[in-house]
Amino acid sequence: MLLSDLVDKNRYRLVGENVDINKIEYDSRKVSKGDLFCCIVGSVSDGHDFARQAVESGASALLVERELPIDIPMIVADNTRIAMAELAAAYYGHPAKGMRLIGVTGTNGKTTTTHMIKSIAEQAGLKVGMIGTIHNMIGNESIDTDRTTPESVDLQAILRRMKDEAVGLVVMEVSSHSLVQYRVHGVEFDIGVFTNLTQDHLDYHKSFDNYVAAKKMLFAQSKRAVINLDDAHGAKIKQELSIPVTTFGITSKADTTASDIEITAKGVQFDIHTPQGSTRMHIPIPGLFSVFNAMGAVAVALEIGLPMSAIKRGMENMLSVSGRLEPLPTGSRDFTVLLDYAHTPDALENILKTVREFAKARIVTLFGCGGDRDKAKRPIMGETAGRFSDFLIVTSDNPRSEDPYAIIASIEEGVKKSGCGYVIIENRKEAIKYALENAQKDDIIVLAGKGHESYQEIRGVKHHFDEKEIVAELLSGVSG
Repeated sequence: MLLSDLVDKNRYRLVGENVDINKIEYDSRKVSKGDLFCCIVGSVSDGHDFARQAVESGASALLVERELPIDIPMIVADNTRIAMAELAAAYYGHPAKGMRLIGVTGTNGKTTTTHMIKSIAEQAGLKVGMIGTIHNMIGNESIDTDRTTPESVDLQAILRRMKDEAVGLVVMEVSSHSLVQYRVHGVEFDIGVFTNLTQDHLDYHKSFDNYVAAKKMLFAQSKRAVINLDDAHGAKIKQELSIPVTTFGITSKADTTASDIEITAKGVQFDIHTPQGSTRMHIPIPGLFSVFNAMGAVAVALEIGLPMSAIKRGMENMLSVSGRLEPLPTGSRDFTVLLDYAHTPDALENILKTVREFAKARIVTLFGCGGDRDKAKRPIMGETAGRFSDFLIVTSDNPRSEDPYAIIASIEEGVKKSGCGYVIIENRKEAIKYALENAQKDDIIVLAGKGHESYQEIRGVKHHFDEKEIVAELLSGVSG
């Protein structure tokens, strides 16, 4: 494709020849002959510093924010992230047009909500594409992913594939990072969904106000909104929006509400009340948060015209979502192991409160905090875990480039405030082994933080670490 076919001459300046490009690339290590290399200015590195390396690897043109002393065609833009998103959409033929897109944002609940919407829509006969934290999906086909919301080039590529495979509805998680980094720039969502907002990612956003502002960006490119009115930030966002808004909540006067909620270890039952009528629902995912996720999904389904019969079937045929309060096999043993991705204070509190509702004995929580991320939440996580557990095993999560013991020391400050008994075992596999070997009758062991992840990142290196596999392996050596 010629550069001139990608460039809006009213917005960008083309310097040099009008060459043909093979594909668009933003990672200099992946550049091949004929590529357009995008020099992205990031928080850690500047893509302009890798331009020569890209040219040596065969790049035929560059996208830059400033002209470089390299004899090669260049597209000059004020912001290469915005330009890359627009060029990628043009390169892939603007695939989002003609498909209905649902974007879900919030601190917690994005993954489960998107799975619920997908399940409902499929019961209504739609072919659904899903983009999110665990994996991307086209119908029943699962595609690996390494981030919640793909970079703009990768997003446009998968949207193109979805359109080519006759997908009619795309539901995707939209992270705060992706919004401020313009990964979804230019994509118009039929509905933007807000689940909730609690402290997270302040290492990146620097302040909670910035974090809120990032989430709000989704609604500037949405035709309509579905918002959790029980969340104080959701209520505030609703007041500030000029687009049509549908609300959900339990305590607030919302459009979609729930009552007569019964939570057990096997799931949750409740009456859901909507503008289209009421019905009793059972969802095989326990917890009050499941009710909120369900209300959001139902509100979306009704907004896009899906019948209540499909909604009920879709919700009741839901499978547990990988790493979301997921029970792991323990054979004939008399204790339970639950795997969950909770890695914020609010998410951890919600999970442990849910477990408390059906726990017959101790709740033993194993958790850590990620390195190179929001340090302020570490003692809060420790105190939260201690308040809602009977015993804690403090260990590593993904320490990344940080000293794992320094992370644990920060968590321990909060644990001590809670007064809960605890042990520190830095090696996460050894910590899990300790939990299994010391489990008592009817204990519930909550492995928190890793969830669906199949790796542990230590000193910048990702090591294979799948807690489902580890528990199975360790239980084979634990008498039961």
